Amino acid sequence: MKVKIRKGDTVEVISGREEDRGKRGEVIRVLVDEGRVVVQGVNIRKKHQRPVQTQGRRNITPGIVEFEGPIHISNVMLVCPKCDQPTRVGVAREGSEVHRVCKKCQTWID
Repeated sequence: MKVKIRKGDTVEVISGREEDRGKRGEVIRVLVDEGRVVVQGVNIRKKHQRPVQTQGRRNITPGIVEFEGPIHISNVMLVCPKCDQPTRVGVAREGSEVHRVCKKCQTWID
């Protein structure tokens, strides 16, 4: 699966849970095989962590840990850095180079 969203891009959530819809954040990680992305500040999950001692004699602190869960890539849209609006992404080829293009203002994204 070819993914047009990369790590470090700013995206906006267009569908999903009500409290996350409309939020913008930076892509932390792209899970290409699963077709999902992890966005900073979106889809916050809580995990109850028990105290665990690892082999390096380090202790993992217990408590409730909050982390971002992955969301499906179809639920986010890339935000164009120039026009600052969520947009679809096109591909433009110039010689041997390939660039991502904003469909609204026709500028290169990378």
